[in-house]
Order: sequence, then structure tokens, then C-alpha cells
Amino acid sequence: MLPEVKLADSAEEFVTDERCHIIEVANDSGDEQLSIARARVEPGVSTAWHRLQGISERYLIISGQGQVEVGELAPTLVGPGDVVRIPAGVAQRITNTGDDQLVFYALCTPRFTNSAYVSLETSSA
Repeated sequence: MLPEVKLADSAEEFVTDERCHIIEVANDSGDEQLSIARARVEPGVSTAWHRLQGISERYLIISGQGQVEVGELAPTLVGPGDVVRIPAGVAQRITNTGDDQLVFYALCTPRFTNSAYVSLETSSA
């Protein structure tokens, strides 16, 4: 890894099939060990059930309120400052339970790749 400053660009936000809005803050070959994405979930929306093969993830909640479901843990309410640790291969989703946008950073180690994403949604979802 070389020294670098990556400037944020909100114009880079895109919507995923997972039902959230993502800005890839840092996800490139300049740092294979970590990727950082800013995720935004609209009020009343649950992200798709999924897991990441070979990638551990952490959510750092920035604003809003939500309920996270991770593996066999009981559904848990989360808010600003909370951290959710998600081991590689564990099923996960998060629901925005508030009236405002739920915003969090998703930090993945090693860095996120689309090939690691496994949808756990059924065809009726």
C-alpha cells in the first residue's frame, strides 16, 4: 500500500439489487486488505439476506436507526456509533426501522469483490 488520499464523491452513489445505496469509498488494488463502502438504506427497507464468502465485514452505524440480523444472533437494534461484526460466510441483513435514512460504513477484510457475494433470497422475495 502506498500513501494516498481518497476524496469522497457522493455523485458516485449507486443502487444495488440488495436494496441499498452504496458509495465505494475505497475499494481498489491500492489496498487489497480492506475496502470501505458507505451504505444508505431508506426508511422501512430491509437489505437482502446475503453472506460474503471469504470476507469478514463490519458495519459502523453513522446515522439513523436499524435492526440487524447476523447469523444465529437475536435481531438487534442499532444506532449511531454501534459496530456490527460479521464473520465471513455468515448470513446477514439490516432493516431501517426509523423515519430517516440509515447510513453506515461497511468495512470488509480482505476487500469486497462481487464474486464473494452470495444472495440468500428466495425467488419469492
